[in-house]
Amino acid sequence: MATHQARRRHTVLASGLAALALVVGFTASPATAAPPPPVNYVALGDSYTAGTGAGDLAGPIPAIPCWQSAGGYVDIAGASARVALIDNAACHGAFLGPIGTSTPVVQQIAELSGAALNSETDLVSITAGALDAGSGLALQACASPDTQSCAVIVAGIIQNLGIVEAALEGTYQSIQFAAPNATIAVLGYPRLFDPSEGDIVLGGATVVPVANQILVNQAVDALNATIAKAVAESGTNAVFVDVAKRFTGHAVNSDNPWIVLDLTQPLLDANFHPNDAGHRAYASALLSSVKLTQLAKR
Repeated sequence: MATHQARRRHTVLASGLAALALVVGFTASPATAAPPPPVNYVALGDSYTAGTGAGDLAGPIPAIPCWQSAGGYVDIAGASARVALIDNAACHGAFLGPIGTSTPVVQQIAELSGAALNSETDLVSITAGALDAGSGLALQACASPDTQSCAVIVAGIIQNLGIVEAALEGTYQSIQFAAPNATIAVLGYPRLFDPSEGDIVLGGATVVPVANQILVNQAVDALNATIAKAVAESGTNAVFVDVAKRFTGHAVNSDNPWIVLDLTQPLLDANFHPNDAGHRAYASALLSSVKLTQLAKR
């Protein structure tokens, strides 16, 4: 009888200790860390950031001062659970300054300052400088059999890139002033052609000879180097995001192009812009270039 009561007391005691251990264990276990808040993201710039080439390839008729295409790299990045897209002010055809009919980058910054661009902004992405450098003239001259005119235009573009560099530096500084805590992801441009594929031919006639393809790629390389230099010398939190390597093997004349070129519609707005796959590549380049978790904790 005594033995039975002793065993019962031991059982009760053991159960009590086990329950206590469970309570203590749960209490001592650290609480699961809450996920960091999403990164507040704002986009600025030209047609590459406005989404041209994604979805509907044609622009609005009549043209409007600032238009965008849905499904561009900004929309793709903004769909991430780690990103809160606050605003995309980029416009197709936007120059850095007040040139042309589209809303320039300087105006985009001014309109968002104190609103979407503020001390709470974590990330800003931008593509800009190609139009200011003369990409429109270059493509008009070089997307033709005329190599001499192409060479003259490209030489002039490369010679004047110092002016573009100064304008880019001022642009990054203006963004940083409006969003002092933001990282500015400055995305470059892809090489448009793969000369190893030979001349681009339509209906048996050469449309873009290899020589012109090489010249255009040289202009893109020089522009990207200028953008990277402006980033380095701007004294801001800007980082240069090079996309050229990602687009290797995916030029307009490759078997798997990530850039639009419809030779039957030479004036198509989307020509020489990323297609859907190209915009996905841009989004990937953006998201992998910055540490979103660290940005959200700042």
